[in-house]
Amino acid sequence: MTYQEVRELAESFGLPCAYYQFAQDTAQPPPFLCWFFSGSDDFFADDSNYQRVRQLNMELYTTRKAFDLEEAIESRLEALHLPYYKEETFLDKERMHMTSYEMELVINSPKEVTPNGRK
Repeated sequence: MTYQEVRELAESFGLPCAYYQFAQDTAQPPPFLCWFFSGSDDFFADDSNYQRVRQLNMELYTTRKAFDLEEAIESRLEALHLPYYKEETFLDKERMHMTSYEMELVINSPKEVTPNGRK
C-alpha cells in the first residue's frame, strides 16, 4: 500500500477521520476514527532499508459499543488481507469506547506501484 491508499482506507468508512488527532477547535462528535503510524519494522538488505514496514493503528471512538461499525472495519481489513490485532478500552473520563486495530503494512512509494496495483 501507499500512504495515500492508507488515508483512503481510513476515509472509506464514511466517518470523520484524522491522522493522529483532530486539529484544535475541530473536534468531532463520536463516532469518529483516528489513525496513525506508531512505529516501523523495516526489512534491511545490503546496508539499507530495503522494504518499509509500518505499524498502523486505527482507533474507532464511539459513545456506545458499535458492533455494526466494528464489523464494517473488520470486513474491509479482511477483504484487503490485512491481519490485525483488536483491543477494546472504555475511556472513563471521555465516556467513550475506543476500539483499536493494530496491523503492519508494507509501504510502497507511488512510483513503485503500477496502475493495476502491483510492482
